[in-house]
Amino acid sequence: MNTPRLRRAGVTLLAVGTIATLAACSTSTAPSADTTTTPAAADGRIAVAYEGGILVLDGTTLETVADLGSEEFTRLNPAGDGRHVMVTMSDGFQVLDTGAGTTDEPELTDTIFAADTPGHVVRHGGKTILYADGTSDTTIFDTDALASSDGLPEVETIPGVEAHHGVSVVLEDGTFLTTVGNADGRNGIEVRDASGAVIASNDQCPGVHGEGTAADEAVVFGCEDGALVYRDGEIVKLDAPDQPYGRMGNAYVSESSPIVVGDYKTDPDAEGYLLGAVTLIDTTADTLEVVDLPEGVEYTFRGVARGPDDLAYIIGSDGAIHVLDPETGELTESYPVIDAWESPVEWQDPHPAITVADGIAYVTEPAADSIHAVDLSTGEIVATGELDVTPNEIAVAAG
Repeated sequence: MNTPRLRRAGVTLLAVGTIATLAACSTSTAPSADTTTTPAAADGRIAVAYEGGILVLDGTTLETVADLGSEEFTRLNPAGDGRHVMVTMSDGFQVLDTGAGTTDEPELTDTIFAADTPGHVVRHGGKTILYADGTSDTTIFDTDALASSDGLPEVETIPGVEAHHGVSVVLEDGTFLTTVGNADGRNGIEVRDASGAVIASNDQCPGVHGEGTAADEAVVFGCEDGALVYRDGEIVKLDAPDQPYGRMGNAYVSESSPIVVGDYKTDPDAEGYLLGAVTLIDTTADTLEVVDLPEGVEYTFRGVARGPDDLAYIIGSDGAIHVLDPETGELTESYPVIDAWESPVEWQDPHPAITVADGIAYVTEPAADSIHAVDLSTGEIVATGELDVTPNEIAVAAG
C-alpha cells in the first residue's frame, strides 16, 4: 500500500484566557444474499435523502421500510436519540421519526423547529443544538425529550447578533460556544459561561466553519488558515503549514479521542470538490499536522467518518474504504466497496458518502443507485440495497 505523507505545521499558539470583552466581529431495495450484521445494528434505521423524498431503510437488510415525500433537496442529521433525524426544510428543522428500536412506522412528523435558513445540527452532552443561519439564533433541547414529548419539546433559544452561516456548541457545564460573523464574513468564536457572560473570544479564524468536540470536551473550529481549539477556558489558534490559505472546514471526531481528523484544502480556486489531504489536530498537545493521502484516496466532505477504535474511515475516489489511524497518520487497511468515482460538479450533487454505526459502515453509491453495509472488522460487504432512486444525504438512527 502507498503510504501517506505527514507534514508538520508551523504552529502558532495564541492563547486567549478568560476575558470579559467581545472581540471585533468580522461559517428501493433488494438486499444482497448475505445480510448478516452485528446485533447492535439490527434495530437501526437508515435515512437516505433523494431528490424530492427520503427513504427509510432497515439497518440490517437495507430493504426499504418507508418512502416519504419531502422538498427537492434536504439535509439529514441524526437528532442524537437513536430514533429521530433532523431534516432541513424551508421552514426549519423537521423531525423524521424513523421508528428505530420500535415497531412504529416511519413518519415525517409535523414537528418543526422553526428556523430561518436552518444549518448545522450538533449533538453533545445530552443536548441537541440547532443553528439558524438566517438569524444566527441557537435552539437547544434535551435530546431524550424528543421521543417523550407530544410535539416540540421544551427549548431554550439563544438569540443571535448578526446572521451568518455558523454553528454553536453547548458543553456539559452549560458553557456556550458560538461562531461570530455577519453577511460579509466570519472571523472567530465567542465563549460564554452558563450565566451568559462572555469569558473568551478569538477573531483570528477567517472563514470559521465546522466544529467537533473531542475527548475531555475540547472543541475544534476550522479556519481558512488553520483551526481554533477551546479547552478549559482558553482558546488556542493553530496555524496550518500552508499560508495564507490552508483550510479546515469539517471536523470528524470521536469523543473518546483527543485527536480530531479534519478535511484540508490549499487552493481556494480549485475546481471540483475532491481533497487529497487531511489534518490531524491533537487537542492535548495543541498541534496541527497535515497528512497527504496517496493517489486515489481523494474524498469530499461526505467521505470521512470515525468508527471503531477511534479510527477514521475514508471512502476514496478509487471506491475503497481506507482506514486511517489518527495516532500515526498511517493508512492501515483498504476495503474495496464501490466503483471509482469523480468529483461532483456542485457540492449538493449526489456523490458517495460514508457514515458509521455499531461497527458497520454505510456507503452510498449514487452512480449505481445503491447503498452498501460494510463490516469494518473484516471489510466484508454484508448487505447491499439496490434503490429505485439516487441516494444523496444519509443519516443513521441506531435504536
